[in-house]
Amino acid sequence: MIIASNVSKKFKKLTVLENVSLNCIKGECIALIGPNGSGKTTLIKTILGMVVPDSGFITFNGRNILHDWKYRSHIGYMPQIGRYPDNMTIGQVLSMMKDIRAHKEKTFDEELIYAFGLNILLNKRMRTLSGGTRQKVSACLAFLFDPEVLILDEPTAGLDPLSSELLKDKIRKEKQKGKLIMITSHILSELDDLITQVIYMQEGKLVFHKNIDDLRKETGEQKLSKAIASVMIKK
Repeated sequence: MIIASNVSKKFKKLTVLENVSLNCIKGECIALIGPNGSGKTTLIKTILGMVVPDSGFITFNGRNILHDWKYRSHIGYMPQIGRYPDNMTIGQVLSMMKDIRAHKEKTFDEELIYAFGLNILLNKRMRTLSGGTRQKVSACLAFLFDPEVLILDEPTAGLDPLSSELLKDKIRKEKQKGKLIMITSHILSELDDLITQVIYMQEGKLVFHKNIDDLRKETGEQKLSKAIASVMIKK
């Protein structure tokens, strides 16, 4: 579904991606992990078309994304920090995004809006919201258009435990529908019961892309954090 072929990117003299090749298919829930500065965010932005690689290319459903920008309508993206106009209300932000996306079916996935209780906060202005509530708005927008692909950057950061579980339950539901989901997180324990594959990056390079069951068998560790540590110690 999403294939990266020898993708490289430099910002001046700094190499942020170096010959990264990936094959991400429907039905997988993939953890994209690695230390700060490993290239995770740049890879996500490259997939979203926000960064153009210096070499290599990315295809979405077999088409080079450079030649078909409409593919982005099939992706729901939740940034680590959502930025919205301060004077707009939650309801206005949701309506604006519906208008911008021009969703043909006119049916929206508003399950999270009600699960988070945002339906009773629609008149609240964005500048008055806590970081956790802004994070809920970002989550609702990512799922709103029932996309084929979900890219979630630190999705549970700033959420209270109940909201975090509600979001994880929603991710599980979408995974069961056969969607491709990519999640970045520094809290690896949040991913243990969600993911099917692991992509580990370091210094702009792909270290490995493994099935989670294979990774657990190879390392003898069930927890993702310990499995990752076991692999990196051996390298």
